[in-house]
Amino acid sequence: MFCFGIGFSAEALIRYLSTADWTVSGTVRDPEKARRLIAAGVDAHVWDGKALSPALVAKLNASSHLLISVPPGEDGDPVVSAAGDIIRNMPSLNWLGYLSTTGVYGDSNGAWVNETTPLNPSSERSQRRVAAEQAWQALHDNDAVPVHIFRLAGIYGPGRSVFDQIRARNAKRIDKPGHAFSRIHVDDIARVLAASISKPNPGAVYNVCDNEPAPPAEVTNYACALLGKESPPLEDFAAVKDRMSPMALSFWQDNRRVDNTRIRKELGVRLRYPDYRSGLQEILSLEE
Repeated sequence: MFCFGIGFSAEALIRYLSTADWTVSGTVRDPEKARRLIAAGVDAHVWDGKALSPALVAKLNASSHLLISVPPGEDGDPVVSAAGDIIRNMPSLNWLGYLSTTGVYGDSNGAWVNETTPLNPSSERSQRRVAAEQAWQALHDNDAVPVHIFRLAGIYGPGRSVFDQIRARNAKRIDKPGHAFSRIHVDDIARVLAASISKPNPGAVYNVCDNEPAPPAEVTNYACALLGKESPPLEDFAAVKDRMSPMALSFWQDNRRVDNTRIRKELGVRLRYPDYRSGLQEILSLEE
C-alpha cells in the first residue's frame, strides 16, 4: 500500500492492517515524522506536494493499493496534478481510496443526508473537496481507475478528542437548538477502509460516521462527567457567534445528520464505537 499523506486516519489504517501481510510506504511533509514512521517500519518519504521523485514513482508502480488523504489546495488536488498520469497506468492497482469529508453536503437544516443527496458545499474548503472528488471520479469513469470515495464525519480518537480541550480549559458548551454533528472514531475509519479493501466496488461513495449525530454541548457534558469535572456553562450561539473566528463559525454554519447505512449493509461493517459515548469511554480507558 502507498499512502499519500500519512496522517491521523492513514496511521490508524496502517495499525489495523497486519504488518505480516502488508508493505506500506507513503508521504509526509515533516522530516521528523518521516523518521518516526521509518523507525516503526513504514517506508515514509518527505514530499512537498509537487513533482514526484523517481523513488516515489517506483513505489507507486509497485503498489496494489493506494490511499489518498492529502487535502486539495487552491489549485486543485495535488495528487491528481502530480501523479494522475502515473496512477492511470499503474500496472497492479486493485483499490484506491480517497478520503473526503461530509462537508460536501453543506447545510440540510438538520435533515438526514446519504450518498445520493445532492452536494451543496457552503464553504470554500468544501467546494474544493467537491472538485477533488470529481477529479478522482473522472479517473474512474474515464480510465477505469478503481476509485472509492469515503466522506468522513468529524474525526476523533486518542490524543484528538474533547478530553484535550477540557484539560486545556478551553472547552465550551454552545447551545444551538436542533443542531447536531456526526462523528467517527479514527479506529472505525480504519475498519471501514479495510472492509472496502476486502470487498472492492470501484466508483462507490461511502459516508463514514457513527450511528448517532449529537450536539457538541451534549458530548462535552458527557466527557466532563467521565473526567469528574464540572461542565462549562451553556452559552447561546446567537450571543457568542460574533466572537467566533471564521474557522469556528464555519463549523456551525452547516447542520446535517449523516446516514451510515451503506457502510453497514454493503460493507458489513460493525462499528466498534457506534456513538460518542462508547468512543470516549475507550479513549479514557487508554489514557488511564
